[in-house]
Amino acid sequence: MIGTLLKEDSEIFLIGRLLPNSLPMPDVSYNYKRLRMVFRKGPLFYAFFNIRLFFILLFRKRPDLLISNDLDTLLANYLVSRIRRIPVLYDSHEYFTEVPELIHRQGTKKVWESIERRILPKLTYAITVSDSIAVEYSKKYGTDFRVIRNLSEARFPESDPAFHDHYPSRYKVIYQGALNLGRGLELLISSMQWIQDTMLLIAGDGDIRTDLQKLVQELKVTDKVVFLGKISPSMLHKITSQCDLGISLEEDMGLNYRMALPNKIFDYIQARIPILCSDLPEMKKLIEKYQIGELVKEREEQKISSQILEILKNQQGRRKWDENLDVAALELCWENEEKKLAKVLNDIWG
Repeated sequence: MIGTLLKEDSEIFLIGRLLPNSLPMPDVSYNYKRLRMVFRKGPLFYAFFNIRLFFILLFRKRPDLLISNDLDTLLANYLVSRIRRIPVLYDSHEYFTEVPELIHRQGTKKVWESIERRILPKLTYAITVSDSIAVEYSKKYGTDFRVIRNLSEARFPESDPAFHDHYPSRYKVIYQGALNLGRGLELLISSMQWIQDTMLLIAGDGDIRTDLQKLVQELKVTDKVVFLGKISPSMLHKITSQCDLGISLEEDMGLNYRMALPNKIFDYIQARIPILCSDLPEMKKLIEKYQIGELVKEREEQKISSQILEILKNQQGRRKWDENLDVAALELCWENEEKKLAKVLNDIWG
């Protein structure tokens, strides 16, 4: 989105938070502020973050547009938009109140649902990342959500000869993204017990990273599973390009995952590697349309391991997937998708 805004000659001020393990910001052509928070998670974090965000937005030079990324920033943005009469664009990257972390926390969930219920019906401009989420929000609140998927920029695969020296196994399987509840990572790691001559690379960080590392040790697959941690997008693309299979095993835990269309799938497409993903509506629609991989047949560790091995050894299928991935990469890129965002911005600014 930022690149598209820069093309519109916009002056950008980005506000986020700074964590102890946050990567340094790259050299960018816009202004930003990263907030250090005393509380790093839970109700107090969200409360204080929105309070600080509210006052920053309230007293800054008046902008032409506020963009709220997900429900946890919407309250501050919406209040300032009403006080200062500034349009706000709500950019919902997920169905926030149905994330796995809230499913068994009914009190916290009700607080977020209350914020959603009070604000969403009043929004004029809103976008989200999948057709299913857009339909659900429209049905629930009568708000017109336009779909703008989080596609990667068009790229060619990149190679690094040293990569294969560092990871000498015959096959490399990669998972990239958050290490959180409901991502199917425990199942994926367990399946590595039955997969030989293959390494699983896990790129990213999250709440369950320590638990996953313990599981790797307990199952004695430390020689097969590598935690890469957080990696810059450019380095991650190089690594992904040299892998043989991209994994996205989200569990059917609430509407958010059921309707999800994970960013990692589009990263795999630009890296030109086939995909094994959950048999959930949005992912299924994409995989079947472009024929760029397979859907999980059975969510059981030995069944998953067998399916992964079949994909890795399927040379005939690989040739077909390579052709289809080239087609998908040309169509499913940000250069095409940003035209829809430009239309939204034009509607806002006239």
